[in-house]
Amino acid sequence: MQKADTILFSRWIVTVNAQREVLENHALVIDQQKIKAILPADEAQQQFEAGEAFNLGDSVLMPGLVNTHGHAAMTMFRGMADDLPLMTWLNDHMWPAEGKWVSEEFVADGTRIAIGEMIRCGTTTFSDNYFFPEQAALEVKKAGIRAQLNFPIMDFPTAWAQNPDEYIKKGLALREQYANDDQVHVVFGPHAPYTVSDEPLEKIAQLAKDQGILIQMHVHETQGEVDESIEKYGKRPIRRLYDLGLLGPHMQCVHMTALNDEDIQLIAETGSHVMHCPESNLKLASGFCPVHKLQEQGINVALGTDGTASNNDLDMFGEMRTAAQLAKAVAMNAEALPAGEALAMATINGAKALGLDKHVGSLEVGKLADIIAVDLSDLESQPIFSPVSHLVYATTRNQVTDVWVGGKQLLANRELTTLSKAELISTAQAWQSKIVAARS
Repeated sequence: MQKADTILFSRWIVTVNAQREVLENHALVIDQQKIKAILPADEAQQQFEAGEAFNLGDSVLMPGLVNTHGHAAMTMFRGMADDLPLMTWLNDHMWPAEGKWVSEEFVADGTRIAIGEMIRCGTTTFSDNYFFPEQAALEVKKAGIRAQLNFPIMDFPTAWAQNPDEYIKKGLALREQYANDDQVHVVFGPHAPYTVSDEPLEKIAQLAKDQGILIQMHVHETQGEVDESIEKYGKRPIRRLYDLGLLGPHMQCVHMTALNDEDIQLIAETGSHVMHCPESNLKLASGFCPVHKLQEQGINVALGTDGTASNNDLDMFGEMRTAAQLAKAVAMNAEALPAGEALAMATINGAKALGLDKHVGSLEVGKLADIIAVDLSDLESQPIFSPVSHLVYATTRNQVTDVWVGGKQLLANRELTTLSKAELISTAQAWQSKIVAARS
């Protein structure tokens, strides 16, 4: 008998590997934080002896979800400024609120609350664009989740830094601090083409090239952004970023709703990635990302929720369903973005965009054991002709029962193991009381 740390038995294993294999009545063996074996359940019982064994019944084991774009600490502003267009929402509500409230304590508390929500939704890796990323990194480490932290860069001062040079200096220092960490990855996060001028963007492009650093940026979020760029620079934002040297396999373009054929060609030619946030785009009436066109050109499209101030949740199951349905309507093609590809956008495509696909994003021997269990035993999941179809079109976040990151269980039968749900609720309500009191 071979020794192992943990064995998981379930009705289905949805691997999201290159062959998109769906295995039935199999077991997954975890040892030393990694997946050691995936084999038929009866063979696993004969070959392995584990410290822990879980019989998960009529559940799906699948890769942990990869949420490629968000602003975790903005969980504090959930529902505070709804039903507004992007620039009104930003200029009149979000930026003033951030100017008043954002601090180390605010970011630590808001990020911790968001992490708790994401774990309960089945997310094991997330990408975060926000101030005081040092605090976010500490919360990531304590909770046991993984994150790409995109340190902000803007032309104007904020609570975290005063100018582009200071943003970059502080961000690179944080990157150095976590250089060899397998949970925290620190990269460039210039906010948007309309908030960062050419000089700092050229500096970012050169540093990214020299040091192999990824970049994530809001790009082509609205048609208004594109029109403003043409008026100011004489070119569309994507063309400007291309001319400045930012596009390439290291570039993660978030939103990408207002695109023409030339924009798409530049993304495809450079191997840049697209982070699609359908629910936030719908809520802010920002436009529609042409997912089917992008995928037809071989562009890697991943999925993100954006922050809870504009979504208003961090539910990647809801995001998958919305993405799949919206892609069909935009393309006027019911075959656009089928369930299996929507699932890939939320897992392996996200891992690829973040440069982590050798380690996470699919269930394969040798990869890190970032795994979630989704219960399909109840009435709302019957009958089951295709577990993959159910995961995208008929499953809610509340069906996520268990979550492992690197083999460590972060959610056990819907209960957080590294965080206190009661404490998170209390913290959120305390901040709400402070914010409401200050506004009255």
